[in-house]
Amino acid sequence: MDQLNQTSGNRFILLGLSSVPYLRAICFLLFLVMYFITISGNILLILVVRINIQLQTPMYFFLSNLSVIDIFFSSTIVPKILINTLDEDRSISILGCALQMYFHLALGATECIILAVMAFDRYAAICNPLHYNIIMNKRLCICLAAGSWTVSFMITVFHVVYTFQLPYCRSHQVNHFFCEMPPFFRLSCRDTWLNEIAMYISAGIIAMCSFFLTLISYIHIISSILKIQSSHGRHKAFSTCASHLTVVSLYYGTIMFMYLRPRRSYSPEIDKTVSILYTAVTPMLNPIIYSMRNKEVKGTIRKKLVRQINS
Repeated sequence: MDQLNQTSGNRFILLGLSSVPYLRAICFLLFLVMYFITISGNILLILVVRINIQLQTPMYFFLSNLSVIDIFFSSTIVPKILINTLDEDRSISILGCALQMYFHLALGATECIILAVMAFDRYAAICNPLHYNIIMNKRLCICLAAGSWTVSFMITVFHVVYTFQLPYCRSHQVNHFFCEMPPFFRLSCRDTWLNEIAMYISAGIIAMCSFFLTLISYIHIISSILKIQSSHGRHKAFSTCASHLTVVSLYYGTIMFMYLRPRRSYSPEIDKTVSILYTAVTPMLNPIIYSMRNKEVKGTIRKKLVRQINS
């Protein structure tokens, strides 16, 4: 990181979501509520999986990984947004910006891969139910989860170092609410074509490959579900997959829009809106979607609440 100081100053200014006082107050309240729901919802889901032995299966192991990702993913971005919304000083150091960008990209990539792994898990459970426990054994689950985290965190180092080697001589005012690669490319006085190609390749490998693996898994899953003669069985199978499909649609759609669209379609305001969806909204919705559609999760929470009230 020796070349981080190539910039003309040692701090960047995050312009944030709005400069209008009452809109900043509304944004602060909205992000505070979303952050509280995200942290409490994901922690609750992790605890429920730990408490209920019946939920200690491959599907919930990966779901717990997803909750951990969402907690850190949201914590990387939202607290800084809350501080900048209240404070007149919206600056961030180059090192702080680089760390925020690193963890944001790494955790985002990990979530992409974990969602694809969860789709494969559903494929194994529905299409090969008799061999499910053999296929999705404990060792494979740990390797898939560890591999997802390791690959994502290693690839991201290259992007962050390469981004902060650019000379930012045009401006240090970032028209965004956190440190993300696309807005930073607009500030450099050097041609960022190579950076953008590297971003497209990386996003293509991780996001697009994960998306297509998920899509292929669900094509096989739907094909198997349609062969089930019982309408009750078909409904139960579709219900099991509906939660994951909802999360996948929300997440992959916004990520690919942000990182795989052409340079000429760049719009700061649209980018801010899209970024809010996958940095604050999706991590908040994940535990709600999975828990609200799951009888075992709701049952465990209900039993614990009743036990606490009785005691």
